[in-house]
Amino acid sequence: MAVTHWLDKDPGKYATGRQFRRLGYWMAAVNPVWTIRISGNLPKNMRNPFVVVCNHQSLADIPIVSRLPWDMKWVGKESLFSLPILGWMMRIAGDIPVSRGDRRSRAQVMIDIKDRLEKKVSVMVMPEGTRSPDGRIGEFNDGAFKLGLPVLPIALDGSFDALPKNGWVFGKGSLIHLHVFDPIPASEWEGKGTEWCAHVRSQIVQKVAEWRQVGTDEVDSTELPQ
Repeated sequence: MAVTHWLDKDPGKYATGRQFRRLGYWMAAVNPVWTIRISGNLPKNMRNPFVVVCNHQSLADIPIVSRLPWDMKWVGKESLFSLPILGWMMRIAGDIPVSRGDRRSRAQVMIDIKDRLEKKVSVMVMPEGTRSPDGRIGEFNDGAFKLGLPVLPIALDGSFDALPKNGWVFGKGSLIHLHVFDPIPASEWEGKGTEWCAHVRSQIVQKVAEWRQVGTDEVDSTELPQ
């Protein structure tokens, strides 16, 4: 990866990031207890960048989403970038650290996202901000919907028990679904970031409910009884 980074003259370090994602790809591909089913229409040219948004169930989401055949720069919590080897690889891949409790860090994230998009590399944002505590879908932050660029929604389900929250030990066997929706042009939601956010979240909630064969109230954490 270091050699690729040195040879990679692309301002977006696309080849470097793509090589890093391949590590996640193979981690998911050779795992005997994960069955991953990918559906939807995959964009043909990811160098026309998107803001990619996905729900978040566990650390397993990272290698699972890496099964998609393109590079995206990930927004991840700052502590991951301090880990030996993994943190170094995330930095040279061009991923973006964020400290959720730090206002300056959150402002810098928006600057970094725009930088990667200007370099024609898509950015992955998980707008719940943290992993789901119970498998339901939490509220979305609408920041990703205020950048004025197309959004590519992704729905994910089945990874909650695949890699439990407080460890790196693989969980029980899992059937994992990953669906790529059609991109949504920014022009359709100009000046309506909050409504756009709600629309995308609704798409994801409905898809996960469909996979589980339950009502949306059993998937949407905001519909829990008071």
